Amino acid sequence: MRHIQISLLAFFIFVSGNLYAQPQFRAFLFTKTDGWHHESINEGVDALRALGERHQFYIEWNEMANRVNDEYLSDFDVIIFLSTTQNILNEEQQDAMERFIQSGKGFVGIHAASDTEYEWEWYTQLVGRMFAHHPANQTTRVSVIDRNFPGLERVPDSFLWTDEWYAFGEEKIEGLNYLLTIDESMYDIQPPWMDDPVEGMGDFHPVAWYHEFDGGRSYYNAMGHMPQTFSDAMFMEMLYGGIYWAATGKGMK
Repeated sequence: MRHIQISLLAFFIFVSGNLYAQPQFRAFLFTKTDGWHHESINEGVDALRALGERHQFYIEWNEMANRVNDEYLSDFDVIIFLSTTQNILNEEQQDAMERFIQSGKGFVGIHAASDTEYEWEWYTQLVGRMFAHHPANQTTRVSVIDRNFPGLERVPDSFLWTDEWYAFGEEKIEGLNYLLTIDESMYDIQPPWMDDPVEGMGDFHPVAWYHEFDGGRSYYNAMGHMPQTFSDAMFMEMLYGGIYWAATGKGMK
Protein backbone atom coordinates (compact mmCIF):
# COMPACT_ATOMS: atom_id res chain seq x y z
CA MET A 1 0.00 0.00 0.00
CA ARG A 2 2.80 2.39 0.91
CA HIS A 3 4.52 1.56 -2.37
CA ILE A 4 1.35 2.55 -4.27
CA GLN A 5 1.07 5.83 -2.33
CA ILE A 6 4.68 6.73 -3.10
CA SER A 7 4.16 5.91 -6.78
CA LEU A 8 1.01 8.05 -6.93
CA LEU A 9 2.79 10.94 -5.20
CA ALA A 10 5.68 10.72 -7.66
CA PHE A 11 3.20 10.66 -10.55
CA PHE A 12 1.36 13.77 -9.33
CA ILE A 13 4.65 15.60 -8.79
CA PHE A 14 5.71 14.67 -12.34
CA VAL A 15 2.39 15.83 -13.83
CA SER A 16 2.35 19.05 -11.80
CA GLY A 17 5.92 19.85 -12.78
CA ASN A 18 5.16 19.37 -16.46
CA LEU A 19 2.02 21.50 -16.22
CA TYR A 20 3.95 24.37 -14.65
CA ALA A 21 6.72 23.98 -17.22
CA GLN A 22 4.39 24.42 -20.20
CA PRO A 23 5.42 27.46 -22.26
CA GLN A 24 3.01 30.39 -22.56
CA PHE A 25 3.64 30.50 -26.30
CA ARG A 26 6.20 29.43 -28.89
CA ALA A 27 8.49 31.77 -30.85
CA PHE A 28 10.58 31.10 -33.95
CA LEU A 29 13.69 33.31 -34.02
CA PHE A 30 14.96 33.85 -37.56
CA THR A 31 18.30 35.56 -38.31
CA LYS A 32 19.15 34.85 -41.94
CA THR A 33 21.06 37.62 -43.75
CA ASP A 34 21.82 38.22 -47.41
CA GLY A 35 23.40 41.63 -46.86
CA TRP A 36 25.00 43.21 -43.82
CA HIS A 37 25.41 40.77 -40.93
CA HIS A 38 25.10 42.57 -37.61
CA GLU A 39 27.51 41.62 -34.86
CA SER A 40 24.68 42.16 -32.39
CA ILE A 41 22.80 39.11 -33.72
CA ASN A 42 24.93 36.87 -31.48
CA GLU A 43 24.08 38.84 -28.35
CA GLY A 44 20.47 39.16 -29.47
CA VAL A 45 20.01 35.41 -29.79
CA ASP A 46 21.47 34.83 -26.32
CA ALA A 47 19.36 37.60 -24.81
CA LEU A 48 16.13 36.38 -26.40
CA ARG A 49 16.80 32.85 -25.21
CA ALA A 50 17.26 34.20 -21.69
CA LEU A 51 14.06 36.20 -22.11
CA GLY A 52 12.26 32.97 -22.95
CA GLU A 53 13.54 31.38 -19.76
CA ARG A 54 12.58 34.42 -17.71
CA HIS A 55 9.03 34.65 -19.07
CA GLN A 56 8.49 30.95 -19.74
CA PHE A 57 7.99 30.94 -23.49
CA TYR A 58 9.66 28.53 -25.87
CA ILE A 59 12.06 30.01 -28.41
CA GLU A 60 13.78 28.20 -31.26
CA TRP A 61 16.53 29.86 -33.27
CA ASN A 62 17.35 29.07 -36.89
CA GLU A 63 18.72 30.88 -39.92
CA MET A 64 17.82 28.28 -42.54
CA ALA A 65 15.14 29.60 -44.90
CA ASN A 66 13.84 26.10 -45.62
CA ARG A 67 12.36 26.13 -42.11
CA VAL A 68 9.85 28.72 -43.30
CA ASN A 69 7.19 26.27 -44.43
CA ASP A 70 3.65 25.48 -43.35
CA GLU A 71 4.49 22.35 -41.38
CA TYR A 72 7.35 23.86 -39.40
CA LEU A 73 5.68 27.21 -38.70
CA SER A 74 2.46 25.56 -37.50
CA ASP A 75 4.22 24.83 -34.22
CA PHE A 76 4.77 28.52 -33.42
CA ASP A 77 2.71 31.55 -32.36
CA VAL A 78 5.13 34.29 -33.43
CA ILE A 79 8.09 34.66 -35.77
CA ILE A 80 10.89 37.08 -34.84
CA PHE A 81 13.12 38.59 -37.53
CA LEU A 82 16.29 39.69 -35.72
CA SER A 83 18.37 41.96 -38.01
CA THR A 84 17.62 39.98 -41.12
CA THR A 85 18.80 41.71 -44.31
CA GLN A 86 17.97 41.78 -48.01
CA ASN A 87 16.38 38.86 -49.89
CA ILE A 88 16.13 35.84 -47.62
CA LEU A 89 13.02 33.90 -48.68
CA ASN A 90 11.94 32.44 -52.01
CA GLU A 91 8.35 32.68 -53.27
CA GLU A 92 7.25 29.40 -51.69
CA GLN A 93 8.65 30.45 -48.32
CA GLN A 94 7.06 33.88 -48.63
CA ASP A 95 3.69 32.26 -49.26
CA ALA A 96 4.12 30.11 -46.14
CA MET A 97 4.88 33.16 -44.02
CA GLU A 98 1.85 34.99 -45.39
CA ARG A 99 -0.36 32.04 -44.45
CA PHE A 100 1.23 32.00 -40.98
CA ILE A 101 0.20 35.61 -40.31
CA GLN A 102 -3.21 35.13 -41.96
CA SER A 103 -3.90 32.30 -39.52
CA GLY A 104 -3.84 34.82 -36.67
CA LYS A 105 -0.19 34.55 -35.66
CA GLY A 106 2.33 37.32 -34.93
CA PHE A 107 5.49 38.95 -36.29
CA VAL A 108 8.24 40.87 -34.48
CA GLY A 109 10.89 42.81 -36.41
CA ILE A 110 14.03 44.03 -34.69
CA HIS A 111 16.41 46.61 -36.20
CA ALA A 112 17.40 45.48 -39.72
CA ALA A 113 14.17 43.56 -40.23
CA SER A 114 13.16 46.78 -42.04
CA ASP A 115 16.19 46.34 -44.35
CA THR A 116 14.76 43.09 -45.71
CA GLU A 117 12.72 41.98 -48.74
CA TYR A 118 12.06 45.41 -50.29
CA GLU A 119 10.48 43.86 -53.39
CA TRP A 120 7.99 41.77 -51.39
CA GLU A 121 5.11 44.21 -51.02
CA TRP A 122 3.23 42.13 -48.44
CA TYR A 123 6.30 42.07 -46.20
CA THR A 124 6.86 45.83 -46.44
CA GLN A 125 3.26 46.29 -45.29
CA LEU A 126 3.78 43.79 -42.49
CA VAL A 127 6.77 45.78 -41.19
CA GLY A 128 5.07 49.11 -41.92
CA ARG A 129 8.02 51.26 -42.99
CA MET A 130 11.32 50.38 -44.61
CA PHE A 131 14.88 51.47 -43.87
CA ALA A 132 16.20 54.38 -45.98
CA HIS A 133 19.58 55.37 -44.48
CA HIS A 134 21.39 55.85 -41.19
CA PRO A 135 24.23 57.97 -39.78
CA ALA A 136 27.04 56.84 -37.48
CA ASN A 137 26.05 55.61 -34.01
CA GLN A 138 25.06 58.57 -31.83
CA THR A 139 23.10 59.53 -28.74
CA THR A 140 19.69 61.12 -28.84
CA ARG A 141 16.56 61.40 -26.72
CA VAL A 142 13.89 58.73 -27.10
CA SER A 143 10.32 59.64 -26.10
CA VAL A 144 7.40 57.33 -25.31
CA ILE A 145 4.26 58.56 -27.08
CA ASP A 146 1.87 55.67 -26.29
CA ARG A 147 1.82 53.90 -22.95
CA ASN A 148 -1.05 51.55 -23.70
CA PHE A 149 1.29 48.97 -25.19
CA PRO A 150 2.80 46.19 -23.02
CA GLY A 151 6.44 46.48 -22.04
CA LEU A 152 6.37 50.27 -21.66
CA GLU A 153 4.94 50.41 -18.14
CA ARG A 154 8.29 51.10 -16.45
CA VAL A 155 10.02 52.95 -19.28
CA PRO A 156 10.64 56.68 -18.56
CA ASP A 157 8.75 59.28 -20.56
CA SER A 158 12.06 60.09 -22.24
CA PHE A 159 15.60 58.79 -21.97
CA LEU A 160 18.99 59.12 -23.64
CA TRP A 161 19.96 56.24 -25.93
CA THR A 162 22.87 55.46 -28.21
CA ASP A 163 22.16 53.46 -31.34
CA GLU A 164 22.29 53.42 -35.12
CA TRP A 165 19.27 55.57 -35.92
CA TYR A 166 17.43 54.45 -39.00
CA ALA A 167 15.53 56.95 -41.12
CA PHE A 168 12.52 55.37 -42.81
CA GLY A 169 10.67 55.80 -46.05
CA GLU A 170 6.97 56.49 -46.30
CA GLU A 171 4.34 54.37 -44.58
CA LYS A 172 3.61 51.22 -46.56
CA ILE A 173 0.19 50.84 -44.96
CA GLU A 174 -2.25 52.96 -42.99
CA GLY A 175 -2.99 52.33 -39.34
CA LEU A 176 0.48 52.11 -37.80
CA ASN A 177 0.40 52.79 -34.05
CA TYR A 178 3.57 54.59 -33.01
CA LEU A 179 5.20 53.95 -29.65
CA LEU A 180 8.63 55.64 -29.59
CA THR A 181 10.09 58.68 -31.34
CA ILE A 182 13.55 60.29 -31.34
CA ASP A 183 14.87 63.86 -31.47
CA GLU A 184 16.75 64.43 -34.73
CA SER A 185 18.07 67.80 -33.55
CA MET A 186 20.39 66.06 -31.08
CA TYR A 187 22.46 64.15 -33.64
CA ASP A 188 23.99 64.53 -37.09
CA ILE A 189 21.71 62.81 -39.61
CA GLN A 190 24.30 62.86 -42.41
CA PRO A 191 26.09 59.54 -42.97
CA PRO A 192 29.82 60.41 -43.10
CA TRP A 193 30.38 57.85 -45.87
CA MET A 194 27.87 59.55 -48.23
CA ASP A 195 28.77 62.63 -50.28
CA ASP A 196 25.22 63.54 -51.24
CA PRO A 197 23.22 65.17 -48.43
CA VAL A 198 20.33 63.17 -46.98
CA GLU A 199 17.04 64.33 -45.56
CA GLY A 200 15.93 63.42 -42.07
CA MET A 201 12.39 62.63 -41.03
CA GLY A 202 11.88 65.98 -39.29
CA ASP A 203 9.93 66.61 -36.12
CA PHE A 204 8.31 63.16 -36.15
CA HIS A 205 10.86 60.36 -36.32
CA PRO A 206 9.36 57.08 -35.05
CA VAL A 207 11.51 54.10 -34.07
CA ALA A 208 8.91 51.63 -32.75
CA TRP A 209 5.33 50.83 -33.73
CA TYR A 210 2.73 48.07 -34.03
CA HIS A 211 -0.39 47.25 -36.01
CA GLU A 212 -2.80 44.47 -36.85
CA PHE A 213 -2.23 43.16 -40.36
CA ASP A 214 -3.83 40.57 -42.65
CA GLY A 215 -5.40 38.64 -39.79
CA GLY A 216 -2.34 38.75 -37.52
CA ARG A 217 -0.21 41.16 -35.51
CA SER A 218 3.07 42.99 -36.17
CA TYR A 219 5.48 44.84 -33.87
CA TYR A 220 8.68 46.58 -34.99
CA ASN A 221 11.53 48.16 -32.99
CA ALA A 222 14.41 49.85 -34.84
CA MET A 223 16.80 49.79 -31.89
CA GLY A 224 19.35 47.02 -31.42
CA HIS A 225 22.33 47.75 -33.67
CA MET A 226 24.92 47.56 -30.91
CA PRO A 227 25.65 44.27 -29.09
CA GLN A 228 25.47 46.07 -25.73
CA THR A 229 21.81 46.91 -26.39
CA PHE A 230 20.78 43.35 -25.64
CA SER A 231 22.23 43.48 -22.13
CA ASP A 232 19.99 46.44 -21.27
CA ALA A 233 17.09 45.34 -19.06
CA MET A 234 14.80 48.17 -20.16
CA PHE A 235 15.27 47.37 -23.84
CA MET A 236 14.60 43.68 -23.25
CA GLU A 237 11.47 44.57 -21.30
CA MET A 238 10.24 46.59 -24.28
CA LEU A 239 11.01 43.69 -26.62
CA TYR A 240 9.17 41.22 -24.42
CA GLY A 241 6.09 43.45 -24.50
CA GLY A 242 6.17 43.38 -28.30
CA ILE A 243 6.78 39.64 -28.47
CA TYR A 244 4.06 38.89 -25.92
CA TRP A 245 1.47 41.01 -27.76
CA ALA A 246 2.42 39.67 -31.20
CA ALA A 247 2.24 36.06 -29.95
CA THR A 248 -0.93 36.31 -27.88
CA GLY A 249 -2.80 39.49 -28.77
CA LYS A 250 -2.85 40.29 -25.04
CA GLY A 251 -1.35 42.97 -22.83
CA MET A 252 -2.98 46.15 -24.10
CA LYS A 253 -4.34 48.42 -21.38
